[in-house]
Amino acid sequence: MKWMVAACGASILAAALHAGAAELELQVEKYRAAHETDIVARLDELTRLKSVAADPAGLQATADRLQQWLVQRGFEALQLGRGGGGPPTVFGSLKAPGAHRTVIFYAHYDGQPVTPSQWSSDPFVPVMRSGALNSREHEVDWSDVRGPNAHHPFDPEWRLFGRAVSDDKASIVAFLAAFDALKAIGKSPSVNLKVLWEGEEEAGSPHLADTLRDNRALLAADLILIGDGPVHQSRRPMIYFGARGVMSLEATIYGPVRALHDGHYGNWVPNPAVMAATLIAQMRDDEGRILIPGFADGVRPLTPAEQLAIRNLPVIDDDLKREFGIGRSEGSESLASSLMRPALNVRGIRAGQVGESAANAIPTTAVISFDFRLVPDQSPAAVRAAVERFLQARGWTLVDGEPDLAARLKSRRLIRLSWEAGYPALRADLSSPQAKAVIAAASNAASAPVVVLPMMGASVPLYLFADVLQLPVIGLPIVNHDNNQHAANENLRLQNLWDGINTYAALMADLNW
Repeated sequence: MKWMVAACGASILAAALHAGAAELELQVEKYRAAHETDIVARLDELTRLKSVAADPAGLQATADRLQQWLVQRGFEALQLGRGGGGPPTVFGSLKAPGAHRTVIFYAHYDGQPVTPSQWSSDPFVPVMRSGALNSREHEVDWSDVRGPNAHHPFDPEWRLFGRAVSDDKASIVAFLAAFDALKAIGKSPSVNLKVLWEGEEEAGSPHLADTLRDNRALLAADLILIGDGPVHQSRRPMIYFGARGVMSLEATIYGPVRALHDGHYGNWVPNPAVMAATLIAQMRDDEGRILIPGFADGVRPLTPAEQLAIRNLPVIDDDLKREFGIGRSEGSESLASSLMRPALNVRGIRAGQVGESAANAIPTTAVISFDFRLVPDQSPAAVRAAVERFLQARGWTLVDGEPDLAARLKSRRLIRLSWEAGYPALRADLSSPQAKAVIAAASNAASAPVVVLPMMGASVPLYLFADVLQLPVIGLPIVNHDNNQHAANENLRLQNLWDGINTYAALMADLNW
């Protein structure tokens, strides 16, 4: 009888919570529908600010605007790290009545560098289009939209194009809109709010560790939510619990001191382009398997809960093959399973000339650009050591500068390595109380279970938050998977922004553990 009473009480409580979440979602959507033009205008304004590493003034202007928006909403706001050599990190804090938990909402306001000639329009003059770039889309004057449904004039499939519009300015605007919606409907946050908006994530966050260490007390919290990355390729909302680490390498292979006629010297003078191709094939095979001994030593296996999460992911592999126009994938695993492993990617190869510029010559050098994606518990130092041992075991002489003639003459295989600083991966516990609370709140906002991904394949320096602040870290992506992130014609699908506002509102209002 006691068990039945307890079960009945739990069912009633669950039903009440679900009803409350549904009512909150309805009210937030009603607010959003009435303010769509203002919300898009805010994103448009933010995208016009040139917050890229090549424009320090644009980064500062963006930080100033974000701080202003926070102050207007009652946050205590300041800029951290000013004068430290990089753009400031915008910090805001707002206490909620009766709240016992504090949550930091992180995003970055800087964007990737741009090559304007590759874009269909000015990267910093946002353009609304009726869909993704194809033969059927058209531009839309969203500032004066009049539709048959006055309460909802924006087509959710429209996309706003511009640099950083989705990576990550959409997350910032979604947070602000969600906060405004809660205030308008008289709903107080269930947690104390802190925001941390960084300005150099796309440059590798070189000053973030110092900023976090110098402001530990200010950043005291119970959880940090990372508003970076795309949702699942199925378009379903997603929560992720980590990201792979990354490190990069530029390798220059040396041949003759001047280009030589391949008829006179071919088959005798070593060709650096051929050596580069051979080296790549020795490092990884065409199924993506890394062949470097010791590279994956110490890799942490997936837990049973993480394995279950992978099995429960929506199946999208065949759809992606059609979207990308590829006839096969590397290996026999699903995409999600492959992202749980380390990866060796060849970003580019340069040697000699092709096409009309091709010459019958042996080139002087070949340059290979690599990036390595790391998983727990690999370290950049250990990966570098494994790669260098591998090269030396195959007779390569390693140098870190331009070799002189003496070095050339005594080396059968000569390679210059230029390593870029990297960082390790993070994979948090998706079974923790905080994780369960975030999954529940996000699922309520979506009116369906969200996709749970143990670790994102891309790289974000999540480990810093865990190491320096000792906080649980959970990813909260909202943007479309086909947003051309880091490429020309970056875009944001409006429905993703609308869904993101719902998610942020639910996490502010109903996050409890």
